[in-house]
Amino acid sequence: MNRDTNQELQRYTANERTNHWAVALLFIMAGLSGLALFHPALFWLSNLFGGGPWTRILHPFLGVAMFALFAVMTLRFAKRNRLKDHDRQWLAQWRDVVTNREENLPQVGKYNAGQKILFWVLVVSMVILLLTGIVIWRQYFSGAFSIGIIRFASLLHALAAFVLICSIIVHIYAAIWVKGSVDAMVSGKVSQAWARKHHGLWYDEMREKEER
Repeated sequence: MNRDTNQELQRYTANERTNHWAVALLFIMAGLSGLALFHPALFWLSNLFGGGPWTRILHPFLGVAMFALFAVMTLRFAKRNRLKDHDRQWLAQWRDVVTNREENLPQVGKYNAGQKILFWVLVVSMVILLLTGIVIWRQYFSGAFSIGIIRFASLLHALAAFVLICSIIVHIYAAIWVKGSVDAMVSGKVSQAWARKHHGLWYDEMREKEER
């Protein structure tokens, strides 16, 4: 591989980027419609979806669509998000992480330990949202469950939604914090210098593939 650090590497394919942004759009729509139904103070958000009845109708379908596309993304990225020994060392040096002393951290693969943990938190949150959402989906499924189970599912659904929203905020903040991350998901490419600095093991892997 050419060692020119200005040469770009393919980090995400067009299909992966489309999948990511589709999930992001559905997350926004499902989140806003869910907040509209969560508390009367936020009911004004239902105007974005044509009023209360339409918000109640659309929200579960948006959630199912979001889960389906996220499941595709999970299948694509799960292998890359398994924790390894260097990830545990990365976590052990969390002080270097938060103080941005990246030169002290071990080399990481395509994703660092923080990104991997966030990925699995999102997976668990999505699964809980789907299962509890089915229980409280009044039109189709809630009649099969007792009121106690429905109430518990409603509480768990809200908790999982809160965790998901907080996790996405962290995800967005981290993407902005590490300059070049957002561009990677827009264009699909990163510079060799960026890859070598932030994801050294992945950089070496890509270089070896090119040299074969």
